[in-house]
Amino acid sequence: MLLTPREIRRIEARLAALPEPDLTDPDNPEWTPEDFARAKGPESLPPEVLAAFPRTVARLRGRGKKPRKLLQTLRLDPDIVAYFKAGGRLWQSRINAVLRKAMEHAE
Repeated sequence: MLLTPREIRRIEARLAALPEPDLTDPDNPEWTPEDFARAKGPESLPPEVLAAFPRTVARLRGRGKKPRKLLQTLRLDPDIVAYFKAGGRLWQSRINAVLRKAMEHAE
């Protein structure tokens, strides 16, 4: 739906008439440089607390040194792509697994 220039001007006028929102939150004040200096990272938490957040622990590791897979353009028949996509997320990994099995079978 496209708006006409007149409708856009009316909307802008109504928005301009609205009061500015108060973006301060007394329960959550903005951090000061002293707050940042006192802040501690997740590594300072006890191990039992860190264990409750396994994704956080995994993210601390960082990126690997070199990519494990090669980015490659591959032309496939539409029905093959549709079949694997119908299986949900990680459909490209499933294609990779099928190709790996075919490679190992051929050896």
